[in-house]
Amino acid sequence: MTATEQEKRRLKRSKGKPKQFSGDDFYFNKSTHTCRCPAGKEMWLQSKNITVAGKSYTRFTGYLKDCKICPLQRQCMRKIPVKTGRQVQFVNDSSANVISYTDKMKIKIDSSAGRRQYSKRLGTIEPVFGNITVNKGMNKFTLRGQEKVNAQWQMYCLVNNIEKLRNTLH
Repeated sequence: MTATEQEKRRLKRSKGKPKQFSGDDFYFNKSTHTCRCPAGKEMWLQSKNITVAGKSYTRFTGYLKDCKICPLQRQCMRKIPVKTGRQVQFVNDSSANVISYTDKMKIKIDSSAGRRQYSKRLGTIEPVFGNITVNKGMNKFTLRGQEKVNAQWQMYCLVNNIEKLRNTLH
């Protein structure tokens, strides 16, 4: 596939609407900490080091006066800008190497062994949660605090296990 075909495919979207711009469409210069929007307008550096979900980002915001009159506004923003222009953020190099626990779990589940193991959850784990919450009506914690809630959850599980034992003995 040629570069122009990839560009056409990227811009295509259902119902004839153009595809929204992503962070990849913005021109970020790491050495000078500058950013330009797809229309070529300069964006201002909002923060060099903003932390979201354990990762560090550099965030830029478009000038409101530029975003209001931009011919690419429909592709760039969902709504007409009122208070601020388009915001975009890029992962900092130091934080790019750090993998969050959520990302580690996604990698683990997406492996072939992980998919096999996770598919067993439907038949082994989920019925227990469904039984405890729906059939027994134990879907709310009445206590507050981590220790008390943990104790209450263990009581719910104990009731479930006692019922299982009773059913196997009869």
